[in-house]
Amino acid sequence: MSIVIKEVTDKKQLKAFIGFPYRLYKNHRFYVPPLRFDEKATLQKEVNPAFDYCEARYWLAYKDDKIAGRIAGIINKAYIEKWNNQYMRFGWIDFEEDEQIAKALIEQVENWAREKGMTAVHGPMGFTDLDHEGMLIEGFDQLGTLAAIYNHPYYPSFIEKLGYTKDADWVEYKIKIPEVIPEKIEKLAGIVERRYNLRLVKARKAKDILPYAKEIFELINTAYEGLYGVVPLTDKQIRYYTKQYFSFIRTDFVPLVIDKNGKLVAFGVTMPSLSVALQKAKGSLLPVGFIHVLKALKKSKMADFYLVAIRKDFQGKGVNAMLMHELAKSYIKNGIKYAESNPELELNKKVQSIWEHYDAIQHKRRRCYIKHLNS
Repeated sequence: MSIVIKEVTDKKQLKAFIGFPYRLYKNHRFYVPPLRFDEKATLQKEVNPAFDYCEARYWLAYKDDKIAGRIAGIINKAYIEKWNNQYMRFGWIDFEEDEQIAKALIEQVENWAREKGMTAVHGPMGFTDLDHEGMLIEGFDQLGTLAAIYNHPYYPSFIEKLGYTKDADWVEYKIKIPEVIPEKIEKLAGIVERRYNLRLVKARKAKDILPYAKEIFELINTAYEGLYGVVPLTDKQIRYYTKQYFSFIRTDFVPLVIDKNGKLVAFGVTMPSLSVALQKAKGSLLPVGFIHVLKALKKSKMADFYLVAIRKDFQGKGVNAMLMHELAKSYIKNGIKYAESNPELELNKKVQSIWEHYDAIQHKRRRCYIKHLNS
């Protein structure tokens, strides 16, 4: 059967683009559906501030007049300027188990890349480093998370047959939370706190953390600047993400470390796992999806790490022990049994060293693929 590719040009098609994976993964045991309104906001030029420096097009694949796949092509001009790579990104890629569908979708992006003078295509990646990135290549029998992509096992093999090879890998860990805080972590946390005159912010409500929001994102910009594909968030994006996410924060899951002058030194943004709740919600908070989410925020036995960053002048000085000590106290108090690290670059040994003091296993791996284009 022939595959027909159509570009998304109106709201109805965008709704179909967003909705396709909900059908493809319906009742899948390990797939965690994103929230539809969040997907819509990210993909809309009128809403997402990343479009100040990004250009994007979306396509749907039809087989027998039925949607069978989707893909986004993204030109991140800030990435091109910073990294001096004329690369186009592909993202939001999903397709039925048919090599011809994958081929038609990828070729559509490659054709646009050539038209725009790009020398390579890589992905899956989003508009920014805070979007989903990396195709799952190991851990298909593990529950997905809100922070990462889940995909069928046939995805990577199809992509590789189209000439794509590894450009970067992320690994993920499942960490068992001990019943008692490791003595080494407790001692080290106390030593670091006293030696450098640091202290933890005692926040009771989300509004207590809000004054640090801008510093948190500025720290992300500096601490993550050398990581794969990262470009700095603009002030407009910082305001956007602050408004979008900070109302959901559970303060006892978000430790902040400040110096003697009250300036942010380090932070960890973690949350009770919403994976099972989002599966029940099926992509929508209404009419009852929000109830599942609220229950998970209070009763989940799993936690998800989203962002951890330490100021450059304090890296390598044990500040991560303060973060982990505070999180361990909160997790034990709240009955958390396991935590998901979520993706961290396989070469980022500084981050991975955090798990050395815990019973942790690497259970997932994901990959950013690349293909250099012939002129």
